[in-house]
Amino acid sequence: MAAEQAAKRPTITTKMAKIGDEEDSRGSSTNHKDGDENAQLALEKIVGIQHEIDSLNEQASEEILHVEQKYNQLRKPHYQKRAKLAQEIPEFWFTTLTNHPAISQLLNEEDEQALIYLENLTVDEFEDVKSGYKISMHFRPNPYFENAVLLKELTLDVSGDSTITGTDIKWKPNRDLTKQSDVEFKGRKRPLEEVPSFFCWFNDTNGNESDEIAETIKDEIWPNPLQFFLHGEVSVDEGEEEEDDEDEEAEGDIEGEEDDEDPDPDELVDLEEDEDDDDEGPDDL
Repeated sequence: MAAEQAAKRPTITTKMAKIGDEEDSRGSSTNHKDGDENAQLALEKIVGIQHEIDSLNEQASEEILHVEQKYNQLRKPHYQKRAKLAQEIPEFWFTTLTNHPAISQLLNEEDEQALIYLENLTVDEFEDVKSGYKISMHFRPNPYFENAVLLKELTLDVSGDSTITGTDIKWKPNRDLTKQSDVEFKGRKRPLEEVPSFFCWFNDTNGNESDEIAETIKDEIWPNPLQFFLHGEVSVDEGEEEEDDEDEEAEGDIEGEEDDEDPDPDELVDLEEDEDDDDEGPDDL
């Protein structure tokens, strides 16, 4: 730390010397030189203080990391309980993924048909947290591929660079969702061509989009999938309250109509007297 501070001082000195030269070229007095020396001393002190702040920030990062490691372990049994219960809900993870605004944009109709067989999804951060994580998608036997589990793993090295690996999907004959079906064309078969598919993500190991999808699943879906599974749903209590409000409004309208149909007796008497007065003609007077 002291070496880093000393390394920065020549830069500051050079900077202040340039300022002093500029002041001299404009005819500055010796008072400016004294001010330059004070400013240089102040800057050197700020550098020292900044190193202390940086040291505290590093210490805080280490302590936050230890706390995160601790709570990752505490959360694991809850994630396991949630996973077991989610398997009792039909198409829980399929609905969760298709309701997520970003993930749903990556799915075509055939992707969705394959994801119906998704029975569990897990995200496992490495024990030290900072070195990466693994996403696992568990599938029931399905007509698309042989794999029971599809994995996507992201590993970070000391410099923060990522290495991404994914499962090589074993597609069943003519069911590869990442390629067009080969068809006869003038006696020859067209070569298979790649098509946009969510399942291309498992083989994408060197793109920013690959990282983005993984981060979305880890940071948005995994902590609380329920918010996407229930997206647009109305709870039973809310539904009952709305029905009660509608019933009360309907009753109020009916009562209002009844009031209009039954005029006040006093008003009827007044009407009858007005009719008698109208019936009296000039001869009666």
